Amino acid sequence: MSPHSTATPALPESRAVPQIGRTRLFLVLAGLYLAQSIPSYLLVAAIPPIMREQGVSRTTIGLLSVLMLPLVLKFLWASRVDALRPIARAHRAGWILITQSATVVALALLAFITPTDTTAFLVIGFVVSALVSTQDIATDGYATQQLAVRDRPFGNAIQGGAVAFGVVIGGTLSLIIYHHFGWQPMIWTMVVLSVLPLGAAFAMRESDDTGPAVPKARPSLKAFWARTEAREILVIALVYRASEGLVKAMEGPYLVDRGVPLDILGYLSGGAAATAGLIGSGVAAVLMLRMGTSGVLTLLGGLRTLCFAIFALHAFDVISGWPLLFGAAAFQTLIRYMEIVALYSLFMAVASKAQPGTDFTVLACAQLVVYLAGSSMAGLIADQLGYGALFAVSAALSLLAVIFTTSRLARSNVA
Repeated sequence: MSPHSTATPALPESRAVPQIGRTRLFLVLAGLYLAQSIPSYLLVAAIPPIMREQGVSRTTIGLLSVLMLPLVLKFLWASRVDALRPIARAHRAGWILITQSATVVALALLAFITPTDTTAFLVIGFVVSALVSTQDIATDGYATQQLAVRDRPFGNAIQGGAVAFGVVIGGTLSLIIYHHFGWQPMIWTMVVLSVLPLGAAFAMRESDDTGPAVPKARPSLKAFWARTEAREILVIALVYRASEGLVKAMEGPYLVDRGVPLDILGYLSGGAAATAGLIGSGVAAVLMLRMGTSGVLTLLGGLRTLCFAIFALHAFDVISGWPLLFGAAAFQTLIRYMEIVALYSLFMAVASKAQPGTDFTVLACAQLVVYLAGSSMAGLIADQLGYGALFAVSAALSLLAVIFTTSRLARSNVA
């Protein structure tokens, strides 16, 4: 194992054993993350194409991006989730029970509107997004608190697998049900499937008072910023994925402009996402144990850079043919899921026991913000400079990010 393969033992909040049995903890986390994924992908993957089929304008559908705001801004109220106990004997479990129950109710309301009632959908969808985001804070805080150091990669691999199932259930299955049975049967099926993971909340076991004594301090963003190691990893969170949004946002449009049929593109993206979530996350967890965080992020960053370079060479007509390009596109998806396992394990390593949900959420939001920023600029760059220049710049930024991250982690006492 590399010298950077585990969190430093100097951090008093690193857990040696989980509060509940290891297998039970993994099952609970799978249920909790699946509970978030089903409604999320119903909103962002299934309903927009249904709206388009019903004649809703592209401009209006574009407004659905506002549903991403709670996911980006949830760090603003993460400290409240860490500080407040909504149910006397259930801290994070209480938050999850409340938010998931409310999510189920909100999803049920969708059955009483039509896909063309965009105002009502935006209101309900925003409520669901805010609830799911709050639930995510509690779930990530629970995972950070309960996972033993060695189990963090597996816990995050479980999250990746749950997301993949969320894509399949909330995205693919819902569209199939809609195609054969209509809007209301689709919504009610998703409501029922969203009720089932509630069992995971009842199976949670937690204690905020176990382990070494930690001074009682009010969870806050200021407390996060006061810690040197937290600021160090925040910089990595902002840098490492800075190039990815540039490519991901224009990957589909580039393939379409090159003549790839939409159905082939759908099979490519859907199949790659499901495979990457289920297989890539597990492979990343194993690699984490063998190579450590720094080694895995360096390897994945190098492979990511190679994929971006293939896209650039294809756009400049230096290479031709579809197999290599399709392989690069699918491999990018695999790499993204594997990166999340490594990055989230790193975020857990630096999160304080006093406010695990706050610390983890700040770091997770940071890498999401920079990803979305790249996505928002990608179209403008492609229009002004062309696909080739966009992909070449992305490859260069990716390489620089890998060099920066590797050197930064080599000096860090966190990973």
